[in-house]
Amino acid sequence: MIFEADAETMPRSDLRALQDRRLRALAAYVHERVPFYRHRFEEMGLTPDAIQGVADLPRLPFTRKADLRDNYPFDLFAVPVAEMNRIHCSSGTTGKPTVVGYTREDVDLFARVCARSLAMAGAEPGMILHNAYGYGLFTGGLGLHYGGERLGMAVVPVSGGMTERQVMMIMDFRPTVISCTPSYALTLAQELQRQGVGPEGISLRYAVVGAEPWTETMRTEIDQRLGVRCTNIYGLSEIIGPGVSCECVEVRQGSHVNEDHFLPEIVDPDTGQVLPEGSEGVLVLTTLTKQGLPLIRYWTGDITSLSSEPCACGRTLTRMALIKGRSDDMLIVRGINVYPTQIESALGAVTELAPHYRLILTRQHTLDELEVQVEVSEEFSRTVAVEVFSDEMVEANEHLRALRARAGAAIRGTLGIGVTVRLMAPRTVPRSEGGKLQRVVDQRHLA
Repeated sequence: MIFEADAETMPRSDLRALQDRRLRALAAYVHERVPFYRHRFEEMGLTPDAIQGVADLPRLPFTRKADLRDNYPFDLFAVPVAEMNRIHCSSGTTGKPTVVGYTREDVDLFARVCARSLAMAGAEPGMILHNAYGYGLFTGGLGLHYGGERLGMAVVPVSGGMTERQVMMIMDFRPTVISCTPSYALTLAQELQRQGVGPEGISLRYAVVGAEPWTETMRTEIDQRLGVRCTNIYGLSEIIGPGVSCECVEVRQGSHVNEDHFLPEIVDPDTGQVLPEGSEGVLVLTTLTKQGLPLIRYWTGDITSLSSEPCACGRTLTRMALIKGRSDDMLIVRGINVYPTQIESALGAVTELAPHYRLILTRQHTLDELEVQVEVSEEFSRTVAVEVFSDEMVEANEHLRALRARAGAAIRGTLGIGVTVRLMAPRTVPRSEGGKLQRVVDQRHLA
């Protein structure tokens, strides 16, 4: 189903006219209400009336996460704190967090775009939503919660963690839709398998996953092990939270950006120049309708591409590809740019491996070393009858040596550099407990 058909299927020419009007209003709004932007405009010799539409967007300054931290806690707000309806903080930061505020109208918008996203993902009124995103300062849980209620669903606010209890509730409540991170979806699948429950015994039909980079390999794994069609939902706290975009369940080839509210661009990560459609670069977003914390050309750091090609689902909204990685999470190993998702894709081609891995970066003198710790599948572990995967055991077992060599070759073929592969026993690599899974341990600063 389509939740807001008038907006989601609007002709592209009408959508551009709407974006032009809203961008003009936004430029005047932030110039009047946010000193940070007024000073930026003055530094660049801009006046609000110089911005007449989307074509003028490259004239406007970028906003970066550091700008939010430098204006901590409330100096980027466009309305007094007393007029805010909700305040969240972004997750995963060190030091001072980035603070985001919502007016009552912003909270309503948040619910609407999350309802749109759930409908894109296959959800319908009357279904039960098992919401395993974290509640609290993290925007994920509350965003999907209000979106589910707005769509007409019954929401189970289970949040993250306590995996055995979650499995019990899935089996007893029989929800149709689950929302969580992709890594946690696999954690739940593994626990269900441990309890002897296969996909045919699970009520779930749709999974709405996001909040961390993932790959088509993980999609296949989640689909098969939970018996669902999983779709990618994308968002970030600074823009609104989840609901910036979501894949449609019919096609699952790019997430439809709710671009009547969030105007996307792709720019070169080095120069900031706007790139043509289809090019891969940094996603930049402008909030066209937010009142509490409006942001102009926010540099997300996420690497993706955009396409406005027609979609079989009928939506005319631009689609963004799965996030390849983050420009600021990019690893440089011996001069080579490396994204964890590249390694995940390479490992996914080796069937004896499980989709659980961790990357350990160290430095010997001046040379970076990358160790990839990856679990073998439980089936392979039973086949070779090995429980402890020590280096000595791997060296002594021809099957383990061959598997390690194939995994290393797959990674080398993808990255162009050699890495150390360490095979791990099932269930020994750290799992997600509902939040974002930290796959990279960078120890180079300790050397």
